[in-house]
Amino acid sequence: MVRKKKNTMNTKARNLIAEDNPKSPIAEQYRTIRTNLQFTSVDHELETMLVTSAGPSEGKSMTTANTAAVFAQQQKRTLLVDADMRKPTVQYTFRIQNMLGLSNYLAGTQRVKDLVNTTHVDYLDVITSGPVPPNPSELLGSHKMEQFINEAKQHYDMIIFDTPPVLAVTDSQVLSNYVDGVLLVVRSKQTEKEAAAKAKEKLDQAKANVLGVVLNDQEITSSSNYYYYYGQ
Repeated sequence: MVRKKKNTMNTKARNLIAEDNPKSPIAEQYRTIRTNLQFTSVDHELETMLVTSAGPSEGKSMTTANTAAVFAQQQKRTLLVDADMRKPTVQYTFRIQNMLGLSNYLAGTQRVKDLVNTTHVDYLDVITSGPVPPNPSELLGSHKMEQFINEAKQHYDMIIFDTPPVLAVTDSQVLSNYVDGVLLVVRSKQTEKEAAAKAKEKLDQAKANVLGVVLNDQEITSSSNYYYYYGQ
């Protein structure tokens, strides 16, 4: 795994419950997502994936960060890449700077190891989005993007991309051609059925391998009590 000097700004993550409270029921749900993702790739090991949603504010980035954390907890060398170059948030979650990132690689001559930020989670590194470019879709669909993935694979077991919502821009569709699979996030009581169906349709049009759907922000009922028991 590529290692770089620890970022002194990063003292504690925000909204990374899988790491901050690993015995919580929510953290256990993220471990279930990890297990289910691994089951979806029977014939070959899942190495690269992206996470997206139908629309904004559906919990996509939170799901991405926590999913990356639980893969790292399994001692898989994991790289989380913020490929949402239009509205990046990974730097806030991990409290790191976003001076250099993915856009610098795609438009320049940097190497993956030059852009890596270590985190307080063992086995988890992060690459931020970098400066906002004028043409994110073109950059994500470029040969340099394929080169980025191949270079990152030399150092990591799992590479997870946080990407923009499917219905907003084409970035997720474009990048889906370079990864093993796509995880779609929908939010309870917010994502409309028509929007979720349209997002799936757009991913299918791009010939993406949709691994599954995460239902985010679902209210826990009394029938979930058994889950608290096993989560102790």
